[in-house]
Amino acid sequence: MAIDIKVPTAGESITSANIAKWYKGNGDSVKKGEALATLETDKVSNELEAEADGVLTIIVAEGEEVAIGTVIAKLEEAAGSSSDAAPAAPAPVQDAPAESGEPVEIKVPAAGESITSANVAAWRKSDGAYVEKGEILVTLETDKVSNELEAPVSGAIQILVPEGEEVAIGKVIAKITPGAASAKPAPAPQPAAASASAPKSQTSEAPRVKPDLSVVSIPSSAPAKPAVSKDGEKSRTTRRKMSMLRRKIATHLVNAQQTAAILTTFNEVDMTAVMELRKSVQEDFVKKHGVKLGFMSFFVKAVTQALKDVPSINGRIDGTDVIENNFYDIGVAIGTEKGLIVPVLRDCDEKSFATIEQDIIDYAVKGKSGKITIEDLSGGVFTISNGGVYGSLLSTPILNPPQSGILGMHTIQKRPVALNGQVVIRPMMYLALSYDHRLVDGKEAVTFLIRIKDLLEAPHRLLLEL
Repeated sequence: MAIDIKVPTAGESITSANIAKWYKGNGDSVKKGEALATLETDKVSNELEAEADGVLTIIVAEGEEVAIGTVIAKLEEAAGSSSDAAPAAPAPVQDAPAESGEPVEIKVPAAGESITSANVAAWRKSDGAYVEKGEILVTLETDKVSNELEAPVSGAIQILVPEGEEVAIGKVIAKITPGAASAKPAPAPQPAAASASAPKSQTSEAPRVKPDLSVVSIPSSAPAKPAVSKDGEKSRTTRRKMSMLRRKIATHLVNAQQTAAILTTFNEVDMTAVMELRKSVQEDFVKKHGVKLGFMSFFVKAVTQALKDVPSINGRIDGTDVIENNFYDIGVAIGTEKGLIVPVLRDCDEKSFATIEQDIIDYAVKGKSGKITIEDLSGGVFTISNGGVYGSLLSTPILNPPQSGILGMHTIQKRPVALNGQVVIRPMMYLALSYDHRLVDGKEAVTFLIRIKDLLEAPHRLLLEL
């Protein structure tokens, strides 16, 4: 019996996923529990595991973006080695050549009440090519979701709208003449080009519904255009598809700029006391808790106390209402190879320095391995971003909606400062607080930032909540 392997749901707001990597090839034998593929959405990544022993038939190649619920592979329950895989895979079923008749129109389908147009992102078949019923023809993108159109019949395709053009819902973008032969010779297999994004070489008995690997989308990690021009010279530009995470980040940041009145206030903090405290207790701290005492736990605790003292920043605007939060879940921005993620530390007012440090380490490991979940990223009331780890001296962080505040940390730099009438060298850090001026007044923002400064310059106050 064949088991459909579908893209699972990953959250209410997630409508599609990218096939980041197949760990098995088409026709391979797999064991129950083995990892089959990694799926990436605009928020999280997760792995699909085999539900049973059997032979894998891959339908959607690496790099393809498909809707939630799409069947991306089939698992034929059967015991056998990879050498037995070909007979186990479903043999291609060719449609009987239908008599040429009226062309079948391919229209842009409706994708939601608020969506009025779509972009023709990528054609999977070339103009005049012969297509099989069920083959993927084109990827359409809207401002909310992406989806793919399949051929309703077999025949020759006539493309009416080129890639990159935006068209209205219901627009006819192609026609298929049933039963008509290809106007162009079928392209020969290109194993060299397909090896980067497609499953292993396949036998002649490939699955009926199978992406055209000669024109399949290339994953975001590889250039979609050749780096060398036809005359052998190095190309001046390369083109690659934005990852779903990067597209989500871009949309999120633009939305923040357009929906909030963002203002930033600055200050600087003398890190001497924190650095001396860390140095004096670090060895004992590691022995007792198994983790190092870092800077971030001090900032998390200082922000938590400041939110208690200036509660307006621990709130958000919802229409014409103000929602005041009575909890302290702090988001900490973590950079990964695929983009910035902001996992949330829960109930920071109840956690110790050691627990906060361990939570941050756990999130960093999960982020690196792609194990972050939607729950890890949801529900924060305030965000801390540390550009100092990259050497940033000063910046203006952008809000993480619907939050009303974000603190930017920066690099620690020894600078001359005036202290008790004398110029001394101190390890100083610039702090930047961006806030939603619709909800937070300048006086409150400045008070909040100075409160953080005072707590860090006298860290014993954090323990006593003074």
